[in-house]
Amino acid sequence: MSAGEERYRDALEAAAGHARRWLESQGTRHIGPQVTAAELAADFGGPLPKEGMPAAEVVDYLAAKAEPGLMAMPSGRFFGWVIGGTLPAALAADWLLSAWDQNAGLRFATPATAAIEEAAGKWILELLDLPEESGVGFATGATMANFTSLAAARWRLMADAGWDLDGDGLAGAPRIRCFVGQERHDTIDLGLRYLGLGRPIVVPSDRQGRIIPAELDCALDLALGAGEDGRPVPALVCLQAGNLHSGAFDPFAEAIAVAKAHGAWVHVDGAFGLWAAAVPELSALTAGIGLADSWGTDAHKTLNVPYDCGIAIVRDAQALRSAMGLRTSYLIQAADGAGDPFESVPELSRRARGVPVWAALKSLGRDGVASQVRTLVQRAAQLAEQLAALDGVEVLNDVDYTQVSLAFGDDAVTRAVTERIIGDGRVWMSGSHWQDRDILRISVSNWSTDDADVRVAVDAVRDALAAVRG
Repeated sequence: MSAGEERYRDALEAAAGHARRWLESQGTRHIGPQVTAAELAADFGGPLPKEGMPAAEVVDYLAAKAEPGLMAMPSGRFFGWVIGGTLPAALAADWLLSAWDQNAGLRFATPATAAIEEAAGKWILELLDLPEESGVGFATGATMANFTSLAAARWRLMADAGWDLDGDGLAGAPRIRCFVGQERHDTIDLGLRYLGLGRPIVVPSDRQGRIIPAELDCALDLALGAGEDGRPVPALVCLQAGNLHSGAFDPFAEAIAVAKAHGAWVHVDGAFGLWAAAVPELSALTAGIGLADSWGTDAHKTLNVPYDCGIAIVRDAQALRSAMGLRTSYLIQAADGAGDPFESVPELSRRARGVPVWAALKSLGRDGVASQVRTLVQRAAQLAEQLAALDGVEVLNDVDYTQVSLAFGDDAVTRAVTERIIGDGRVWMSGSHWQDRDILRISVSNWSTDDADVRVAVDAVRDALAAVRG
């Protein structure tokens, strides 16, 4: 017998009420958590209770006890790391997705979610002007989106080198030489490590973190040559759309031309920057990006859907399916056609992550996405301009996208100002280290950040600097 709606009613109503109150509090609440995980251990730990608690009471208990330990990441005043908010349509779709409770791996079993994700993938390719034949997979985040794309690259490069990766594994295989910019995100190295490709060759970058094409050319010349059988040595070049500290974009047209001249596969880590391709006036940042072979991004960071939604895009859809897919007797699979959703990501069982993406794109449309990204860029420029006007504040990067990196004199003062800002709680900005200096890094990633949030942020920095000087 199926559980009736009444079995869920009280718990869902309690959850909806707590969710509304949480979202309503974002405009005024202290941004950082007020307690530590260790302090919360007693509330959530201890021996497993012998008897259970009614579902609605569990929800009430969870919300009440967890709230002091939550960070107000959905707030327009949250500028830490590169963490976006959530659009209303995407949040509601995610709730509905949990209620549907679909395992989205097979087209035959869950045709609705398969069709929705397929539509979302095509919209993304259209929106970002990427090759329409590309395969699209919805992974857990940018790390696994990059991993998935790099796995497809590994499969294709091995196949082209005459090596049966599926049958013979990596032992004795031709080595794939991997090249990365000096300021790539460390998760690229992590993905290469997961794939057994080892430490990459690091190519120098300029002061904003952009890879230098001439240096890439030299590195490829030095590292590559004909193998023992005369075949070219397999090569993989990783570029970046959106530097973590400066927001800078690699010069794609030049760098990709260099890589292709050496027969390399080119992957672009566009965790938060790939979405710039949706904005016509930002076209200079992404010029040539469509010439790459694969791309990875995170829909949470700039599109603003709920967490757990990386997107892997691979021009060679067959390589993607070959790297990720399997054939087995207990799954009902078509021999040809679009393939199953699980053939584009590492997991066989998963939720339909692409549904909130579809909802976000449906609610915004092409113009709405462009407006959202454009506004994030404008807010970053506002912050940079107003903060640079304060005595003692130095903006270290060219603010062309959504990142602003600040220093306040020496490293000790910068660290003290950062600590003050976090303790104050009006905004959250994360500390980092860049170009041999401790910095305060601001990332504008939330669709709801407005002029009032910018004013609060400037005031918070001004007050923290004054307190440290005082």
